[in-house]
Amino acid sequence: MRFLRQLGAQAEPIMDAYLAGSVADDVLEPGVQGRLVKHGILYRPEPGADLHLRRVVRALLEEALRDERNRQIDANTGSALASFKTLADHYKEAHHQGDYAAAEVYLADLREHVYAFGETLQHSIRVLWSRINNEFGYVGTLNAKIRENELAQTQVSELLSGLELVSFQALAESAGDLRELRHLLVTNLQRTLSACTQELSIVQGRLLEQLGRFREIRGRTRLLKGWLLHMEQHPDYEVGPHAAARLVPQLFNQAAPVLAPASLDIHDSTLEFELLALLAPIRAKQTQDRPVQSLGDAPDLTLHTPDAFEVTSSPIRAAVDAYFCQVIDSGQAISALDYHCQETLPWDAESWLYQVIGGYDGLPEEQKHHFELDMLGESHPLYSGNFIIRDLRLWLA
Repeated sequence: MRFLRQLGAQAEPIMDAYLAGSVADDVLEPGVQGRLVKHGILYRPEPGADLHLRRVVRALLEEALRDERNRQIDANTGSALASFKTLADHYKEAHHQGDYAAAEVYLADLREHVYAFGETLQHSIRVLWSRINNEFGYVGTLNAKIRENELAQTQVSELLSGLELVSFQALAESAGDLRELRHLLVTNLQRTLSACTQELSIVQGRLLEQLGRFREIRGRTRLLKGWLLHMEQHPDYEVGPHAAARLVPQLFNQAAPVLAPASLDIHDSTLEFELLALLAPIRAKQTQDRPVQSLGDAPDLTLHTPDAFEVTSSPIRAAVDAYFCQVIDSGQAISALDYHCQETLPWDAESWLYQVIGGYDGLPEEQKHHFELDMLGESHPLYSGNFIIRDLRLWLA
């Protein structure tokens, strides 16, 4: 009450401080100055400086007067979410302990915070719309408008980034099975954020559109200023008949060609049919252009008796066949390495095992199902999927 009474009683020096940014010590009487400082309306930021308005008083005046210079936007969503969670925990604890009076107080406090959060978002959007509709008229130059527009875009991005922090799953877990909390933290907040996010997207689009228009105006202004400067330095300049000029002056012909040179992309599989269609007539033309050789010009063809040759059998292959035959004769399972040692075969053990596996795989299907080949070994200790073969065991199925 005293705060509001002081605002009403000392409205004139407060408005002077609001418009000028500060008020000197000799303007106010010592008693008035002391009361305004005591009630938190004015403060001295550093020793020897003039008195300034407190931030809350300036924000109150900016909102009440709808001042377009209001650039402050609250994008601290994380702090608001922490407050929601803390108050929700207070409410749940009081509710579980049966202290319903305290629970109602906490619920009313939480409801006020949620409503204030939505109101802050809507206020920030109204401030942005006001600055867009007035085209940042509180600054004079075009470059200042562009800077203000970029500042507004940054604030929109911060607001959208802050809204992305809201996790309704986490809020639902905080609310638990309490209907009032779920309605307040999930239903109400989701409806508010959905509307604000949609409107912020529209604001961001309008800001980008306006920034492009500002830059276009700045480019035209620079061109016009350059033209005026040229006319001042060359007062006898006369514009020639452009309609009669057949060639574009080199000064205006600096742009790169719009169309790049055409070339085939043989790596694009989607153009396979078109490329084949282009290639087909070329191949047909090559066939037609090929010189035809008459039979009379062809050399004589004489058939001779083919030379007889004998396919020499591989010794290791013969040893594998003998190994298979011994398995058939004995009817027992025989180890490949035991046979290798028994017959003192000259090949190393690894080549022998490879040859036995190849001989088994090379059998026809009707013969292979009469044998069973067991691979003896162990899996690799480090690399999964690798099996180290130590020996083979072959027997009749």
